[in-house]
Amino acid sequence: MRDPHEGGRPLVTVGTVHLVGAGPGDAELLTVKAVRVLGAADVVLHDRLVDPAVLVYARDRAEVIDVGKRPGRAEQIQHRAMRLMVSHALAGRTVVRLKGGDPFVFGRGGEEWIHLVEAGIPVEVVPGVSSALALPGLAGIPITHRGVASSVTVVTGHAPTGHAPGWDRHATADTVVVLMGVEHRREIAAGLIAAGRPPHDPVAAIEQGSTRAERVTVSDLAGMAAGTLRISAPALLIIGPVVGLRARTMARVEKRAAVA
Repeated sequence: MRDPHEGGRPLVTVGTVHLVGAGPGDAELLTVKAVRVLGAADVVLHDRLVDPAVLVYARDRAEVIDVGKRPGRAEQIQHRAMRLMVSHALAGRTVVRLKGGDPFVFGRGGEEWIHLVEAGIPVEVVPGVSSALALPGLAGIPITHRGVASSVTVVTGHAPTGHAPGWDRHATADTVVVLMGVEHRREIAAGLIAAGRPPHDPVAAIEQGSTRAERVTVSDLAGMAAGTLRISAPALLIIGPVVGLRARTMARVEKRAAVA
C-alpha cells in the first residue's frame, strides 16, 4: 500500500507490543498464549531473570535483547527498554516485552503500558503466573488456609530511597509475601516486629523458586532481624503461620515417595 501524499512511499503499519508475563521461573509455567505470542514476535525484550528455557519459544529469526536491570543502572536500562519498544513498533515489528512473573506485580508493566499508549503504540497484555502466588504453593506453603490465614499482603522489599514500606499497614495481614527483599531482610523483619508481629513468627525464604536450583530455608522474624537467615537473590520471603504448614505438606510428599 502506498501513500499518495508521501511520494508513493510504502506505508508502515505500527506494530503491537505484547506485555507478557514469563511466570516464576520454570518454563512449563508459561501460559499457552505466552508461547504463541513469543513464537510470532519479531523482537523479544526480556528481563535478566527470565530463564533461557523460556526464550526457546521465540522464533528463530526473532531479535532477542536483554534489557534486564543492573545495579546502579536500573533507570537508564528502563528508559532504554521503553525506547526500544517504541522504535521497533513504529518500524512495524511485533514486539514482546517479556517480564518475570506477571508484568503488573512490581514489574513496572503499568509504566510501560502508559508510555506505549502515549506514543501511539497498540498494546496487548498476556498475564503471567506471579511468583508471589505460585512459589509458596510449589514449596508446600499455602498462603491462605482455613483457620490459619484469610488475608495476604504482597509488598516489595526494594522500595525507592526514602520510600520504605509502612510496615504498620502490612503487618496486620495473616500472611506477608515480600518480593525483592533479600538485601533489606533485616530491616524488613525489624519493621514488622516493631509494627506488632511476634518475633517467633515463622519465615520461609525461597531461592531460585520453581527451578532445579530451588532452595527453601525456614527461620523466624527474630532470626531474620538478627541476620542469621543466609540467602541470596532472587528469593521470595513468606512470613506468617502458614509457613508452619510446610512440615505437613512436604512430609506427605516424602512419605509417598518413600513408599513408591
